[in-house]
Amino acid sequence: MPPGRILLLLFASLHLGDAGAQSLEPRRWTHLPIDSNFIGVGTGYSKGDILFDPALQIEDAKMDLSFGAVSYIRSFGLWGKMARIEATLPYAMGHWDGLLNGQPASVRRHGFADPSMRFSINLLGSPALKGKEFAAYRAANPVRTSLGVALDVTFPWGEYRPDRLINLGSNRYILRPQIGVLHQQNAWEFETTLSAFLFEDNPDFFGGTLREQEPLWFIQGHAIYNFRPGVWAGLSAGYGYDGDNVINDVDKNDDGRVSFWALNFGMPLSPTQSVKFSYAISQTNTSVGTDLDTILAAWSTMF
Repeated sequence: MPPGRILLLLFASLHLGDAGAQSLEPRRWTHLPIDSNFIGVGTGYSKGDILFDPALQIEDAKMDLSFGAVSYIRSFGLWGKMARIEATLPYAMGHWDGLLNGQPASVRRHGFADPSMRFSINLLGSPALKGKEFAAYRAANPVRTSLGVALDVTFPWGEYRPDRLINLGSNRYILRPQIGVLHQQNAWEFETTLSAFLFEDNPDFFGGTLREQEPLWFIQGHAIYNFRPGVWAGLSAGYGYDGDNVINDVDKNDDGRVSFWALNFGMPLSPTQSVKFSYAISQTNTSVGTDLDTILAAWSTMF
């Protein structure tokens, strides 16, 4: 069974409020028995370099970030199909240092980041089943394909102050419509998701300025091998593009082009509990962005 949703902070921009959206998410379209509940707890650590706009006169910037999240998933039947709703509450503690106008400078932040909720429904290939009917369907269909759609909403409730350039919250709603395909071929699973990030304006950005942002496109793919029930390993890759920022009607021409890679491993601890471990790398393909290494561990239980 999949672990609960974890905040996998793979940064694709300067602003930490965007980080929760830039995550590789394997097994998001997995067929689950309906009327199941999952609670998950995750923790992780990110470290790397931040490349700022040269106009900010910040050089040699580095970041160390520890983070955690609590998540809840509920699966249910809708129109005869499997659907699920997820909620995630993240918390982060970070340290940033570098040169500001040629002088050493550093800053620390800790507090809640922006929470999120996601609704998804598998329109094809995942009937609403539970108990023995669910187990019989899975056994009779070792080769199957699912198609799903989802909407993820990030709420502007994290720690935020307009006099700070670096915040844990974003002070704006972010809507993320998604479409995903999962194909299972016996022990193998292949999953692809296409997302669009739609950003609300932030009228109280750094220094009281107006921040607008163009939509950001993100595609991710996952290849997963199931060694036996509950024991799996996977390779993930993702690519984010566009998302230009406009500050006080001035286009920053900072569209994001970021590559992501991750290795994942999951295993059960009991019939109702499982753990997951991941190592991920993000690398910017532009002069502004981040290059980070991230590790995380997660635990979840079904009830």
